Amino acid sequence: MRHLEALDGIGRDGLFYDGRWQPAFSPRRLDLVDPSNGHSLGQVVDADATDVEAAVRAAGRAFPAWRALKPADRGRALTEAARRLRADAPRLAAIDAINAGLPLRAMLGDVEMAAAQIEYFAGLVRETKGETLPLGDGALNYSLREPLGVVLRIHPFNHPLMFAAAKVAAALAAGNTVIGKPAEQTPLSALALAEIWSEVFPPGVFNLVTGGRACGAALVEHAGIAKVGVIGSTETGRAVMRSAAGTLKKIALELGGKNALVAFPDADPDRLAAACVQGMNLAWTAGQSCGATTRIYLHDEIHDVVVGRIRTLLAAIRLGRPIDPDCEMGCLVSRDQQRRVMEYIASGIREGATLAFGGGTPGGPLAQGCYVEPTLFTGVRPDMRIAREEIFGPVMSVLRWNDAAQMIAEVNALDYGLAASIWTRDLARAHRTAMAIEAGYIWINGVGSHALGAAFGGYKASGLGREECLEELLSYTQTKNVNITLDA
Repeated sequence: MRHLEALDGIGRDGLFYDGRWQPAFSPRRLDLVDPSNGHSLGQVVDADATDVEAAVRAAGRAFPAWRALKPADRGRALTEAARRLRADAPRLAAIDAINAGLPLRAMLGDVEMAAAQIEYFAGLVRETKGETLPLGDGALNYSLREPLGVVLRIHPFNHPLMFAAAKVAAALAAGNTVIGKPAEQTPLSALALAEIWSEVFPPGVFNLVTGGRACGAALVEHAGIAKVGVIGSTETGRAVMRSAAGTLKKIALELGGKNALVAFPDADPDRLAAACVQGMNLAWTAGQSCGATTRIYLHDEIHDVVVGRIRTLLAAIRLGRPIDPDCEMGCLVSRDQQRRVMEYIASGIREGATLAFGGGTPGGPLAQGCYVEPTLFTGVRPDMRIAREEIFGPVMSVLRWNDAAQMIAEVNALDYGLAASIWTRDLARAHRTAMAIEAGYIWINGVGSHALGAAFGGYKASGLGREECLEELLSYTQTKNVNITLDA
């Protein structure tokens, strides 16, 4: 098929480090599948500890020269990396559509968002500044911000190219070298990225290792890794923290979410219903999104009318082949993920929620793929699994409320605290509710969008650290204090 030409030339038989493709020591391979139809996409290396050792050594050798490079030169390299991303956007988007089951149109947007984030950090390279401390005559005290060393970034499957490209930018801008490890299900766009960037960065500055859990554990535990950044589930974050404890690594975690959308009775029903659907990120990731607003708290006065309009909007969404430019919603990443979501749907029914829309898998040409219909539950109670656990799929749970204090208590009762959305025309109420909700990123009369420069990250079990901002850049540095006696 013509679209499979996008996969041509991807280095699947080796690993990328020290500026070139290297043969793998490991004999193991990972099988890849097109989740939209079950067809094989071949294999990639499942790296072992020997491969990890070689990649870490290469990144370590490259670190002194990269950290010594003028910040402006690092910024120019990042700007060129962004330019090359945009130049190859159609191919990169097609790779993610095929390998991850995500709509082609949305993946074109992912490439642009990655390029924009890289350019943002390229512009911040001079902001790793220190400070001076006045001590009076005869003394001088100043601080320096220096890079950490070799940084590991572990990427999830829901935005393979965007995270592989964008989430190394801050570390590189600060003067660190980087090893990226893509999700074992979706490594192909990251492998293509390594080829695209092979002449942008000096050898060993940007490296890529593919593999499963054993590979990830070997990387996290390696004494040559100074910091680990992870985007993934809360369970993954806990496992990384345990593995990193032996070497006391710095950790950045952007983890799961069970985000609430809170609607007051004065919210416009049409805009609100559209936001409820948009906030699920169905057209982007089929609901496989840590930032999706999956818990919808509708006030009694508007509950029925908004639910009716949500159903109408969900019914209009057409599932399709992700590589089709007209696809409105793709599939889940794997058969295991599909089974997981279907089990949550079954649990919602068992626990007494009302299945108001969807809940099945499509027939016909899509039956062989990992598809799940957009699904809406009403009559959901806070104690149900579908209201408490991150499903990571196209399942929306609607909870009815009429007491604001009780509703806020229910919103905050979970261990998650990544994001939330508040809908009201009352400005004072909006601000008070934003202050009351325990989450790191709040939308008011909006949903889903990120503003570059605004810190993104979660409270509680939704993560550690902030990204997409100056704070992220500084988190890839360490402070050295210099105390000088001038009259010695």
